[in-house]
Amino acid sequence: MGGKIMQPSKKIRLTNVAIVRLRQSGMRFEIACYKNKVTEWRMGVEKDIDEVLQIHQVYVNVSKGQVAKTEDLEKCFSTDNIDEVLKIILKKGEQQVSDKERQHQQHNMLRDIATVVADMCVNPSTQQPHTVTMIEKAMSDIHFSVNHNRSAKQQALDVIRQIQEHNTLPISRAQMRIRIVMPAKDAKRIRDRVMELVASVEDEERGEMYELVCLIDPGQYRVLGDLISSETKGTGEVVILSLKNTNEEGSTFM
Repeated sequence: MGGKIMQPSKKIRLTNVAIVRLRQSGMRFEIACYKNKVTEWRMGVEKDIDEVLQIHQVYVNVSKGQVAKTEDLEKCFSTDNIDEVLKIILKKGEQQVSDKERQHQQHNMLRDIATVVADMCVNPSTQQPHTVTMIEKAMSDIHFSVNHNRSAKQQALDVIRQIQEHNTLPISRAQMRIRIVMPAKDAKRIRDRVMELVASVEDEERGEMYELVCLIDPGQYRVLGDLISSETKGTGEVVILSLKNTNEEGSTFM
């Protein structure tokens, strides 16, 4: 294979390659990857390293095709195992991108995060969703810094917390609409504990089986599920009726 970067059908131009560079013990090492795959690997989305690497090789200079010497790998990484070194560089190295490309990635990630936040949240006073543009402005106001090694959904939770802390925009997670069903004897015993976790009640029926339709904050769903399951020995259940309760018809929760 030598130092040339190849695909099965054609030679790859350097513009199609994402180079990841790591300086270790005073030496430079590079690997050639497929664009977008480095971030997916670091987030755990892509687990097959062969889908990330253009070629299974460690270089000192990808563009010149200069392959790293085995003794240099041993000296700098304490191993000459190519697989181990590749994974170290993938994990710790810096992806080389142009300023224009970096700005494009930054814009896309900001937009993705803002879209997730808009899908997850509402104005608590009106229960109306915010537009993506409003979320983007709020992110700009709090000087939110994007981390390309974390998913948009992970960072969306950080954005919500920071917007709330700065009071930049009235925002809260949209409430979930659920139905709780359990034997009446269990309900009599744990109803008060359930109500402490409920935001508001829509309907409550008592019979042989107790039924409650209510709104809850998303963070309480697992707590309620564990409570009902353990206290009813599995005979009760929590059913999600709507993942996002807003005044906008047809809305869904991500």
